[in-house]
Formats: sequence, structure tokens, C-alpha cells
Amino acid sequence: LDVQELLSDSGIGREMHVIVGQGQLDAVLSGRPEDRRAFIEDAAARQSETEARLAVRTAEERTRALHGRAESLRRQARQERAARERAAAARVARERGAAVAASVRVDAETALAALATSLARAAVERDELTSARSSFEAELLEVRGRVRAATAELDRLTDEVHRDEVARAEQRYRIEALEIRAAEEYGVDLPTLLAEYGPAAPVPPTPQQVAAAEAAGEPEPDPVPYERAVQERRAAKAERDLTTLGKVNPLALEEFAALEERHGFLATQLEDLKSTRRDLLTVVREVDERIHEVFAAAFADVQREFEIVFATLFPGGHGRLLLTEPDDLLATGIEIEARPPGKKVKRLSLLSGGERSLTAVALLVAIFRARPSPFYVLDEVEAALDDVNLGRLLSLVEQLRATSQLIIITHQKRTMEIADALYGVSMRGDGITGVISQRLRELETA
Repeated sequence: LDVQELLSDSGIGREMHVIVGQGQLDAVLSGRPEDRRAFIEDAAARQSETEARLAVRTAEERTRALHGRAESLRRQARQERAARERAAAARVARERGAAVAASVRVDAETALAALATSLARAAVERDELTSARSSFEAELLEVRGRVRAATAELDRLTDEVHRDEVARAEQRYRIEALEIRAAEEYGVDLPTLLAEYGPAAPVPPTPQQVAAAEAAGEPEPDPVPYERAVQERRAAKAERDLTTLGKVNPLALEEFAALEERHGFLATQLEDLKSTRRDLLTVVREVDERIHEVFAAAFADVQREFEIVFATLFPGGHGRLLLTEPDDLLATGIEIEARPPGKKVKRLSLLSGGERSLTAVALLVAIFRARPSPFYVLDEVEAALDDVNLGRLLSLVEQLRATSQLIIITHQKRTMEIADALYGVSMRGDGITGVISQRLRELETA
């Protein structure tokens, strides 16, 4: 029979066996206390290890997912703040457009006043010329030259009047266009514009002036009288700013409402994430407590069994396991104190090779007895033992075989004698490896 077929027929998987080699025995004895503690923890937690690892791995994955979601929420919050700032800027642009319309209206009124003055002057001059012509008809021959000059002046004035009429018509058209624009874009008629933004109305302080006063803790500045030059400069600046901002977004209010709703949703999600984080921290604490309980129970069992097994392997000797940090079971290591009979040494490095091997075997057997496994593989663990110590070890093997199955790799004849079956590997002349098996119990029966 092949060894692999034997394992397959026994129905033993990866998680149902323990393999111990000679190199591992030396590593257990010469390693750090933390390494020994990890070795015992591995044996103690075999039954619950899968569940604990699964819980921790799940918690780690959920933590990474929550971290990504939190970063996405913060990035969306920054985008929403930028959208609200753009909506506020659009509102300021509309207010500046109203100021530009008011300035244009003031310019139109000024032009109308100038036209009226020019027309009055032309009418006066025309009346004077008419009176002069009536008065000096008798002197027509003498003043013909003057009449021609006056006629030329009259023609010039007539042309000016015509041009003034054309300009006045254009001004009326512009005023009408402004009235229509104000009514369509702002819903404000001309009388309201004149009453609120005309030259007679005081100019309120700018938002910048109000903000500066609030920042300084001063009262809001009072409105100032209208000054054309100042308002023209403000209008020019407003036109430049309006051109820079571009067209007004008519859907700004709807977008703001949608963003505000989205912000509320994200805030709710953030609270859910915080609650989930608290739950995860609770799970981690519960896992730590469970590990603490399992390790404490396992260490107590292994410590008890180690003292019994050590006394069996070293009659008259004393051995025990000690925690390096008893107050912190999650970070503690494990010290091995071994005192063979007739010796006062405590350090493992001062023991002989056989004593070191036998101490390691005592620790392994104590673990096996505290947390049994149905299957063991031992690789030349008795190679450094003399006949007396080998006999003591074989007595422990006999105890283990009562409840477990063992595969022992050995060159010791006495070890082979207690086996149920022997398996050997040889190479034939053709270079093919073969496995030879022999069941000793069947031979004894025969």
C-alpha cells in the first residue's frame, strides 16, 4: 500500500493532522518564548481557528470598504459645496445686471434733457430770425447779404433739428427696448425702475462694503447720493464681470434643491457608516475576549499535562511552563522551565541533546493530550534518545495510539516493534521507486 492511499483511506484532511519533525523539536526549544506560545496557541485553537479567522477577515474587508465609501462621501460633499458657491455667484450676476440697466436708463434721460435744451435754443433763434426778417424787409437790398447768411444759418439749424429729431427717435426706441427688456427679464416696469434705481434714489452699499462692516463689527454703511461718474465705473465693472460669468443658469434653483437633497442623503449614509464602525469595533473586542478565554484555557490544560508528561519522561525531575507577560495574554510568550533529576539548571541551552529532545517531546505530547488530534506524523523524534529514554517515549506513544493514529518515520528497531504496519521505500534497478508494506499484527496472528 502507498502512504498517500493510506491517508486517503483514513479520511483525514489537511486540518485533521499534526506533523512534527526533528527540526521542529529543536526550533521549539531554542526559539523565543513568543514562538513557543504561538506553537501552543496553534494546537489550542485548532477547533475554533477557522471561525475566528473568518470573523477577523470579514471585519477587515468591511473596514476597507467603509474607508472607501467614507472617502467617496467626502469627495461628493466637496463637489456639492462648489455647486452651492456657483449658484450664489449666479445670483450676484443677476443683481449686477439690474445695476447695468439702471445706468443705461440714466444715460438715456440725460440725452433727452440735452435734446430738449437744443430744441428750445433752436426755436428761440428761429423766432429771432423771423422777427429780424420782418423788421428789415425795407432794407432788403442793403442787407441781402446778411439775409443770405441768415438763410444759410437757418438751413444749418434746420439740419440740426432734423438730426435731433432722428436722435430723439432713436433714444425713444432704445428706451422702449430697455423697458421691454426690464419687463421680460426682471418683471419690473419703468416707473418702478425710476423709483428704485433712478438718480433721485440713494445708492445702497455694495455687498463687499456690508461684509467688511460686519467683519469689523461696525454698523451697515448708509446709502450714498447718486454720482454719475462713480456709478458709470460700477456699471462698467459689472458689465465686465457679467461677461466673465457668462449666461445665467435658469436651472440653478432646481440644481441647488437636488444637491441639497443629495447632501441630506449622504449625511444619513455617513451616520450609518459610523454606526457600522461602532458595531465592528464591538465585534473586534468580542473576538479578542474569545481569544483570551481560549488561550487561557488551553495554556492551563497544556501546563497541567506538561508537568505530568515531564515527570513521566524524567522520573524525579520537574518541568513547567511560564508566561512571560501574565497580565497580557494577547502578547505574552511562553518560557519552558526544565529541571532533569540531579541537575539544577533551568536554561534549555545547558541541557544535553537527548534531554533537549525529550523536553521538546514532553511539550508536544502535553499539547496532544490537552487538545487531541485524530492523526499525528512524527519524523525521527527519538533519534537522539538512548534506550532508557526511548522506552519512556514509547510508553507515551502507546498512550497516544489508543485514541489517535500515528505515522512515525524512524530508524529505531524498538520503535518499529510496536508498530501495526511498516512501510519502506526502495529503488529498483530500473530507477523506479517502490513502496513496500508489511502489517506486523497480521504476522503475529499468523
